Amino acid sequence: MTKIITSDHDQEMVKRIINRDERALHILYKQYHPQIFGFVYKRIPHKPIAEEITQDIFIQFLEGLRDFRFQCSIKTFLFAIARNKAIDYMRKKKMKQVLFSHLPSFVVEGLSHIVMDDELERHDLQHKFEVTMHELPHDYRLILRLKYIEEHSVQEISKQLAKTFKSTESLLYRARKAFIECYNTKP
Repeated sequence: MTKIITSDHDQEMVKRIINRDERALHILYKQYHPQIFGFVYKRIPHKPIAEEITQDIFIQFLEGLRDFRFQCSIKTFLFAIARNKAIDYMRKKKMKQVLFSHLPSFVVEGLSHIVMDDELERHDLQHKFEVTMHELPHDYRLILRLKYIEEHSVQEISKQLAKTFKSTESLLYRARKAFIECYNTKP
């Protein structure tokens, strides 16, 4: 049997909130908001983002309240949610940085308006990138890979391809343009 380790006050507060007592919810929010916000802000020092995550924490708390079994205090429950939300945010941010750091800069610039919220979006973006690269002519794929993935200079690429600097620049320009046009036709 699960041991109940919360106070009578916590149990009463949960009961009132489940029964749609807005005053109880307001009291709980005012009591814990500053602590939860401070906890999140310490990890993610950007006020609007920290506030949004804090709101998400309280929403998740409310959604999980019916399943709350009093194995911990309300405060512990809220901080566990806060910890997980902060970690999720940092993971997603790191994932975006890693993904974007491996994409050619011309792709990143074209995608700067996209906000990837989850793993599925990251996977879709990567897949779209790979399909687009595959559909390009070989010389376009080669020059884009050398320039943006292997990070060679135009001078180095021109030597590798046995082309003049000017013709290499021209090929790179056409390859970028073809990539963007092809990429934009993908759903």
